[in-house]
Amino acid sequence: MTLRTFLIPADGSNDSARCLELGFMLGQRLNAHIDVLHVRSDPKDTVPLLGEGMSVAMIEDMMDVAEKEGVSRSALAHKGFEDAVRKFGAVESDAAAAGGFSARWLEETGREDDAVAAHGRITDLIVAARPTETSDVSTNLTLNAALFETGRPVLVVPPGDAPEPGRKIVISWNGSAQAARAVASAISLLKAAESVTVFTVDRSRTSGERAPELASYLAWHGIQARTETIFGPASTVGPKLIDDVRAEQADLLVMGAYTHSRMRQLILGGVTRHVLETAELPVLMAH
Repeated sequence: MTLRTFLIPADGSNDSARCLELGFMLGQRLNAHIDVLHVRSDPKDTVPLLGEGMSVAMIEDMMDVAEKEGVSRSALAHKGFEDAVRKFGAVESDAAAAGGFSARWLEETGREDDAVAAHGRITDLIVAARPTETSDVSTNLTLNAALFETGRPVLVVPPGDAPEPGRKIVISWNGSAQAARAVASAISLLKAAESVTVFTVDRSRTSGERAPELASYLAWHGIQARTETIFGPASTVGPKLIDDVRAEQADLLVMGAYTHSRMRQLILGGVTRHVLETAELPVLMAH
């Protein structure tokens, strides 16, 4: 799959600043077009339901504060967009005929997760932040919308400084449809990588024995990949995967997201959950 168009939600936060940095860095290399989407909250959504004893003056004050906060956050997000355009040399354009590395600012009012779901279905790649303990709740909602409501791959950006992704790539392969979609979406990146390693788990239900078949499939695309096996019980797969990826000095992990029940992983744990909580490198996921 050719990654020609990106969508990056931007809210002026440190999380979105990292997404802009990494997204524009990758977009410049792939000569892509980037849509940066800012969604302003509707001030009316800040007002509690009627019947809670609030006066008209109190409601108006709340809406006024929310409006001012929205304007301030929008200005901060737009400055981040302009800084990224200038730093990476993108051309501001919304015309596909223009070609080349370009970017466009989009702004609307509503819920960010709803807007990401709608816009995300007509882009090649969504760049979203990995939630942390200090992230706003909207960061979780936006990532969930990108993963579960768009049918598109998501580049999950970690907190802190991250390397430019795509030089040394690790694929976490379990033979699932989600992993297959992630690999297919990453083909253009895999072709340009200096090294590609396929990690599988030594358990029969993961189809790990099919890793050579994946390597053969990649070879048809001109991609030379070596295979490695992760040994150990299910409870250790997530931590061992992160440790092995770190040992490989990889700058991008490609994997399927929530190949088992999401509720099961939230309750019992799982590889996706562990990666989303601890990964220090960008992760390209598909569900």
